[in-house]
Amino acid sequence: MRAKEDHHRFHHKVNMYITKKLFNNPTAYIILLLLSYALGYLSSPKPHTPPPPSRPRAGAGAGAGAATATSNSTIQLPPSLLDNFRVTTRCAADSVPPQLVRQTIIDRIFNGTSPYVNFPPPHISHLLRRRRIKGWGSYGAVFGNLIDKVRPRVIIEVGSFLGASALHMANLTRQLGLDSQILCIDDFRGWPGFRDKFKDIPMVNGNVLLYFQFLQNVIYQNAIDSVLPVPFSSGSALTKLCEWGVVGDLIEIDAGHDFNSAWADINRAWRILRPGGVIFGHDYFTAADNRGVRRAVNLFAKINGLKVQIDGQHWVIHSAVNA
Repeated sequence: MRAKEDHHRFHHKVNMYITKKLFNNPTAYIILLLLSYALGYLSSPKPHTPPPPSRPRAGAGAGAGAATATSNSTIQLPPSLLDNFRVTTRCAADSVPPQLVRQTIIDRIFNGTSPYVNFPPPHISHLLRRRRIKGWGSYGAVFGNLIDKVRPRVIIEVGSFLGASALHMANLTRQLGLDSQILCIDDFRGWPGFRDKFKDIPMVNGNVLLYFQFLQNVIYQNAIDSVLPVPFSSGSALTKLCEWGVVGDLIEIDAGHDFNSAWADINRAWRILRPGGVIFGHDYFTAADNRGVRRAVNLFAKINGLKVQIDGQHWVIHSAVNA
């Protein structure tokens, strides 16, 4: 028993001696510290690494809005690829009746007074032309074809500029005896540098007068009862129409021509398209090829299982026609 105690006492003295030497020697202390860290790291449990997203697989069924339809097959996309495309704004449960759409916009945006009342203001009138209507692809056959087929009570145009296509649609609905309201969504700011091409559009204190010239054009065409501006960005305007319950039978997309702008406008506009309605737009064939509007349109159609039809330079998607 005594021998065992002497043995433990001897080992204790040895350990104390080694510890004292290590702490008095900085190099040895650092080596011991690094060894301890390495042993602790190696012995710790490994974090769980999720498997990489599965590759798209042909022949999968549609699921949770993530299905991509093609002419030959259906592809199941990983949901994570669609996360950034979701729009979470809640739309009104009930839609505004077509006959109340005009007054709803006037009340909510213009404080109850039509923007055409007492127009133009004296300090602007001398700067406006009686008529300055300009657009691109604004008189294509697609407008008459769709209006004749859909017979829309409410038309929503995203991207109006000086109102050429809106006024053309107003004339077409009038010829068909339709009581249609056309809402023109545009911030009426043009784009940086647009006045290099439109030098006759005046500017006052840095504010280009596109909006006032648009109103003047509508008055000149005697279309104030059927054409109403919604002078905000497409994103904010479409979001609010959704919240207010304003829906369209026919929606034209012709604002930003890059992929991101077109993609956002199409997705937001689709949410306020009345069931059975039609959404369409310009610039399907441009120098941007499949990097701009066309890419956005095709991707939207694939994801939602819809068919893209072509009418001249315009793309057309009928909500009631699947691919």
